[in-house]
Amino acid sequence: MMTVSEKFQHLRQRGEAALIPFITAGDPDLETTIVALQALDRHGADFIELGIPYADPLADGPVIQAAATRALQRGTNFAKILEVLEEVKDKITAPLIIFSYINPILQLGVSKFLQQIYDRGARGLVVPDLPLEEAAVVLQPAAEIGIEVTLLVAPTTPQERMAKIANHSQGFIYLVSTTGVTGMRAQVGKRVQKMLEELRKVTDKPIGVGFGISQPEHARQVIAWNADAVIVGSAMVKRLHEEGVPSMAELCASLKRAIKWEETIG
Repeated sequence: MMTVSEKFQHLRQRGEAALIPFITAGDPDLETTIVALQALDRHGADFIELGIPYADPLADGPVIQAAATRALQRGTNFAKILEVLEEVKDKITAPLIIFSYINPILQLGVSKFLQQIYDRGARGLVVPDLPLEEAAVVLQPAAEIGIEVTLLVAPTTPQERMAKIANHSQGFIYLVSTTGVTGMRAQVGKRVQKMLEELRKVTDKPIGVGFGISQPEHARQVIAWNADAVIVGSAMVKRLHEEGVPSMAELCASLKRAIKWEETIG
């Protein structure tokens, strides 16, 4: 499996933007997670972000919070998620990015957590509550193992700090499109365009935009503003929960078609 950086380089060489769908492990159950990961891989996902359910998900909106609650109530735990990763690692080509809050990582042990997800095919990690000042505890062992840790830039991040985060972020930079938590919104704020311009001044690393992207039009707009990737979470989780794998896969395919569209808007 390619690393996150290698896959972005491959896409850039083809002049192609990346689609990164997110689902929560164990929602509605682990067997469906296995099927859903393979469906996303077949229907246009360039990377797949898999969330580890957590009881206090501070960065997540109501849709993903509810998914985590359902998964935990069904007995989903890290050991079972590792079994899912083992099952799919040779069946998908999209690099897997694990989304986890820092507490589960610290409880297991950073190096042990990283080695176990790496051995089962994961190549990236996003930790939304890991501040830059404390990131070395994960960044250093991750680099030794082969996991790229992507850091987040928020709308409130000053440019000087933005540059520091970009310098340390691995694989790509996760640009949070709005203040607050994840969730579906009617439109993507114009502030995203300005943030992308500011980030481009301090880094040439790929930039993925997430939080609030739920429709093909949103994805197309963000790519027109010169993002390298769109990250779609709540809309995927909602489709999977309410309508099942085929509907989720259909959304994935429509988003990928939208960012392949050669024309730009606005």
